[in-house]
Amino acid sequence: MKRKINVALIGPKFMGKAHSNAIRSAAHFFELDCEPVMKTLCGVSEGLEATAKLYGWQKTERDWHKVVSDPEIDCVAICTPGNLHKVMAVETAKNGKHVICEKPLANTLEEAETMLSAVQESGVINFVNFNYRRVPAVVQAKKLIEEGRLGDIVHYRAIYQQDWAAYVTGNYVWRFDNEISGGGAIADMGSHVIDLGRFLVGEYDEAVCTHKTVIPYKINPTSGEKKSVTSDDAANFMATFKNGVSGVFQTSRVSVGKKNWLSFEVNGTKGSVVFNLERMNELEVYLSDSDEDVSGFRNVIVTQPCHNYIKNWWPTGHIIGWEHTFVHQYYEFFTAITSGVQTSPSFADGVETQRVIECLLKSDKTRQWVKI
Repeated sequence: MKRKINVALIGPKFMGKAHSNAIRSAAHFFELDCEPVMKTLCGVSEGLEATAKLYGWQKTERDWHKVVSDPEIDCVAICTPGNLHKVMAVETAKNGKHVICEKPLANTLEEAETMLSAVQESGVINFVNFNYRRVPAVVQAKKLIEEGRLGDIVHYRAIYQQDWAAYVTGNYVWRFDNEISGGGAIADMGSHVIDLGRFLVGEYDEAVCTHKTVIPYKINPTSGEKKSVTSDDAANFMATFKNGVSGVFQTSRVSVGKKNWLSFEVNGTKGSVVFNLERMNELEVYLSDSDEDVSGFRNVIVTQPCHNYIKNWWPTGHIIGWEHTFVHQYYEFFTAITSGVQTSPSFADGVETQRVIECLLKSDKTRQWVKI
């Protein structure tokens, strides 16, 4: 009989829904050496019990302290705003429970380092949810880079654009409050493209950044209430990597028409790859050793059984979606728990991304390049 792993999740909203689906689906599509059990959903919002029933959780709890100290629970998923990550993760680790936390790992580098120390001292498996590492097309891009098929890497360019915050009228959410969120375009969105840079290219060396709040306040369309926005809406930054690669980045939540446009391009001396999350099953590949008469970018549909994770899903050509990246992440998380072997992206990866974010914020204030 497979070992049961009782899971608790704190934060039942948007991310809680994505994580719940992944926890429920992982064992259905991937061969695990354990049986994940959706034990406890924790939150403070109205309708928690109905949400738990809808998502498939056995019971509910409104006090997260009780959840992370519950002897029945083996691992905890933290899907709350960033200002709660540190205290929850540290207490979870002290209680000897494995932990997966939403990104960015914390609101400050100091908080992130405290979280890393806690999981290292307790020896628990720890993940930060940089789920875009789990897109098969992204994994394929990394494979091409590691095999040397692109040659020596020269450039990494990344853009993450959305438009959900581009209008003055709209509901005020916690992501507009810098004290709660830890940042907008730089932290919330930038953490993904920064991490992908580390995943694909290498460690950062120095960076320079400017950022701004484009929409200074939001007006509730129902009440007419006006509230200030204190987190940034858009950022531009450049970076150099320790291996000599140059990086150019733009993040924005006010790019009208862009819904979830996370894209990157990696250029090498022998080839290039281009990825766009809005077409996540595709990877544009250019290899210079192609015959001259058919030279050019080719559009590779990354849905073959040879591509990472794909054989566990549908027949060739039947695409997967955004939610599948979370399933892949939980497959890796549960595998790490049962094997006892820590893999990435861990809290250590979260700390390194937070280190870059901290330098970007410093650079914006000083208007100078900052060493990572």
